[in-house]
Amino acid sequence: QVQLVESGGGLVQAGGSLRLSCVASGRIFSINAMGWYRQAPGKQRDLVATITSGGITNYADSMKGQFTISRDNAKNTVYLQMNSLKPEDTAVYYCNAIVRTTDWSLRLSNYWGQGTQVTVSS
Repeated sequence: QVQLVESGGGLVQAGGSLRLSCVASGRIFSINAMGWYRQAPGKQRDLVATITSGGITNYADSMKGQFTISRDNAKNTVYLQMNSLKPEDTAVYYCNAIVRTTDWSLRLSNYWGQGTQVTVSS
């Protein structure tokens, strides 16, 4: 199995910043893409940003200019720099990875982390 572990969440004041990280481990042959999604209480899980192994990034329109995604392929790690945080950014942030696992077929599978809570006050 593949494991994704997020860290970096917490409580911040409006206008502040946080940096989230996510490390993938397990039966990984390669990672095609990693990304971040968020879910507020009573709402659906929404895209924040994704990044491919080649460094191509995609952002939700509402996140562009506020959040920055980056990746360290050598460490199977993805980051999310979150600036100018607002109370409406409060949510559980989930790491996602599209992984080719080390079985006979080298199949692509979708994995999720447990999530990390981000709370923005004021």
